[in-house]
Amino acid sequence: MPLIAEYSTMAQPDRGIVEVYDSDAYLGDDDALMESRTRVVAGNGYHLYLHSLQPDIEVRVTLRIWDTPQQPPAQAEGSTAVSLESETGLLVVNQLTYGPAGEMNLPRPGVYEGHAAWTGRAATAAYHATTIRRAAEEQWSPERIGESWGQCPAAEQYTIDLWFVRESEPEDDDE
Repeated sequence: MPLIAEYSTMAQPDRGIVEVYDSDAYLGDDDALMESRTRVVAGNGYHLYLHSLQPDIEVRVTLRIWDTPQQPPAQAEGSTAVSLESETGLLVVNQLTYGPAGEMNLPRPGVYEGHAAWTGRAATAAYHATTIRRAAEEQWSPERIGESWGQCPAAEQYTIDLWFVRESEPEDDDE
């Protein structure tokens, strides 16, 4: 059960979303995006959408590649099965407006299955709501609001555990 590779980065969940996708999968998927609002993490095989309950406080996104299937972390608040195909072997963690937060080279291109798990989601959202309320009541400056985001006592984190299952299917040139 050794861990083969791990990558972690901070990303701002602009509009409540952080994406993880193959570097050649430029087109998004509105259906999977909407599904993430109820499932927290949803995808279409090439894109994963991670749905935060707030848009301003950075979240940690961790990608881990294993040599065998793993169980979701025991301390997770929730988890869901995921599948992600990477024909290039390069995954991008993307912030909708701000662009890429980071990239991870996979051990090899192909289809990976696994699960996504999350922690700190509700606590971070509650802190965000309290900050917005206090900022309005006390007329905080934008700088003061930004300082507050950096002082969030909760750590919202999404962990995606994947393992290789097969090579990608060759593309059909007739399509």
